[in-house]
Amino acid sequence: MENKRVAIVGAGVSGVAACKHLLERGCRPIVFEADTVLGGVWAHTPECTSLQTPRPLYQYSDFPWPDSVTEVFPDHRQVMDYLGAYARHFGVLDCIRFGHRVLGMEYVGVDEETVAAWEAWGGSGGAFGSGDGEWRLEVANSDGHVETHIVDFVVLCIGRFSGVPNIPTFPAGKGREAFDGQVIHSMDYSKMGSKKAKEMMQGKRVTVVGYLKSALDIAAECAEVNGTKQPCTMIVRTKHWIIPDYYAWGVHISKLYLNRFAELLIHKPGEGFLLSLLATTLTPLRWIFSKFAESYYSIPMKKYDMVPDHSLFEALVTCLIAITPKDHYKRLEEGSIVLKKSRTFTFCNEGVLLEGEASPTKSDIVIFGTGYKGDQKINDMFKSEYFRSIAVGSTSTTVPLYRECIHPKIPQLAVIGYSESLANLYTTELRVKWLTHFMDGGFRLPSIGAMQKDVLEWEKFMKRYSRGYFRRSCIGILNIWYNDQLCKDMGCNPRRKKGFFAELSEVYGPGDYANLHPK
Repeated sequence: MENKRVAIVGAGVSGVAACKHLLERGCRPIVFEADTVLGGVWAHTPECTSLQTPRPLYQYSDFPWPDSVTEVFPDHRQVMDYLGAYARHFGVLDCIRFGHRVLGMEYVGVDEETVAAWEAWGGSGGAFGSGDGEWRLEVANSDGHVETHIVDFVVLCIGRFSGVPNIPTFPAGKGREAFDGQVIHSMDYSKMGSKKAKEMMQGKRVTVVGYLKSALDIAAECAEVNGTKQPCTMIVRTKHWIIPDYYAWGVHISKLYLNRFAELLIHKPGEGFLLSLLATTLTPLRWIFSKFAESYYSIPMKKYDMVPDHSLFEALVTCLIAITPKDHYKRLEEGSIVLKKSRTFTFCNEGVLLEGEASPTKSDIVIFGTGYKGDQKINDMFKSEYFRSIAVGSTSTTVPLYRECIHPKIPQLAVIGYSESLANLYTTELRVKWLTHFMDGGFRLPSIGAMQKDVLEWEKFMKRYSRGYFRRSCIGILNIWYNDQLCKDMGCNPRRKKGFFAELSEVYGPGDYANLHPK
């Protein structure tokens, strides 16, 4: 691949890994990063933010954490230091152009009618297609000067949890325009830095909308600053499984959900008759596992009527689970954080008016911890209306990525880091190994029709187990089954453990794929 022009968009955990593995294969990519630092979402987080995944599962397979980091859940500064050390060690920094934002890109050299009619990806099934097509990227530097770059392949590593904030819509006259106070999104909060953010909240009546990671972290900082004098109000529209750690009644829940035996209890994409029969037969056992864990985690939740309406299993399927910030329930007990459950709310001049309440929740600041529009972030990369219309599917489908990386109808482009797992970093690394092996001619993709069929199998799985959250693109509960497919594509043995019982019962992690050498 020495002579191939490859662009990577984004220098987060996916982008730096993609760059490292391309360098190892003789390709020197150019990495465009809009920020002034690497790290992606980790570059701007509340001070109290820490990993949601235990440290041993959140590392690159060939780059262990330093001995000085002993915490189970390292904080965001430690994660940033780790990513920076990885990038320096493998020469990634020299490839990154900081302060360079990709404004849009266009596939040229082959007309869209021809692309749409192809039966093989890119016309050939290979990474670089027939050789006629290429991508034209418009890139703005920090001074606003726009450059044009022509490349043979694009790796989108722009993630889902930054860039385009997801802000609820309101009836006319009942949105933020009706409110006399300040309204921001967690993205704006994180960019402030902790010092300015805390100064902003000092002595103010703060309302946080949401009940997942960013909302919980912001509420924790607010409670730390204001205590019980000005309690932080959290508007909870959907109850989630917010857990203190991964132990239930002394048992690590990975033993219940994240090994090969646990996957036998689930209907899997592309499974045969025997596996399907086994999954059906063992379904009651899966229910028992879930109830066992829920009986423990729900104990503190019951006091505040915060037990979710969906099972813990469903939360893991969709990666809709979070580790509680330190002293979360203590703060609820003392009253420095107040929970208010309401499916809907509107603004008024004094604050927010919740469903079923006659008087408003008086507020000076309202902070949306309501996530991001990851779909729009991908769509906005394309100039072509055709690509924009197919890139993320429709609201009734999953995001159509083969192996969670390749769109069957968009040539010479991969998306890494959009699909989640419960241990994103090592999952990303394995995908990058798969992608770079493919780009280096290690294998060809199946026909477009076959890829689309595979995408539909995964969509069927998500719709079966995740209710209305099927578009979340998460392989968390089937990470081993998914990793097996990548290994087989690369000609590697997917069985990475020693012995039958270890293979069946032990949890897979980065170390199991450290010596993975594609053929």
